Amino acid sequence: MSDLTPTRSAAIQLNDERRTMREGYAFLDEKCLLLAGEMLRAVKRQRELERELAPLQTAARDALRAAVARHGLHGLEVAPAAHSTQTVQTQRHALLGVPMLTATLAGPAPVAPPAVNPSPEAKACRRAYAALLAKLTELAAVSGNLARLYAEYRKTVRRVRALQDVLLPEVEQQLAAVEAGLEELEQDEAGFLRRAAQAAVR
Repeated sequence: MSDLTPTRSAAIQLNDERRTMREGYAFLDEKCLLLAGEMLRAVKRQRELERELAPLQTAARDALRAAVARHGLHGLEVAPAAHSTQTVQTQRHALLGVPMLTATLAGPAPVAPPAVNPSPEAKACRRAYAALLAKLTELAAVSGNLARLYAEYRKTVRRVRALQDVLLPEVEQQLAAVEAGLEELEQDEAGFLRRAAQAAVR
């Protein structure tokens, strides 16, 4: 039951509120579709990167196995670390307010100081993990995009449902009550005028 006084201004205000909510609902519904489409593209890109990553992981694992077989675990642990000047370069843009990133590893390949006991296996292991790191950098950006898109999608869906199931029905109910009250007042006023006219004739 609405506690609003049935007046023309209240009816106009509720009509405006209903129209605004319907426009917001249409916008949020369209936003859900756009976010879902972008999530599908992000999932497709993530799967592509994961397929590209799989042989790099296999190569890195095989290279590590060969290097450990050649030097032993302790011997490989004391191999000099490569000095890297590489940086993660990112490009940012926004999709419906959601931050989106692309990331690449840029710069020359890491250079290691001379080892006391160098070997082709240790060098191959270093190269394999450097290639793996570059691909993981791209994958991390795509995975982050997908997580942010999904969070925004869930938030938008909750807003759509709140409008559809709670807010719009409340406004519709209030508007119906106000319009019913106005109609009743108009009928009372018409009856009063009719009775007044009849009394004047007598």
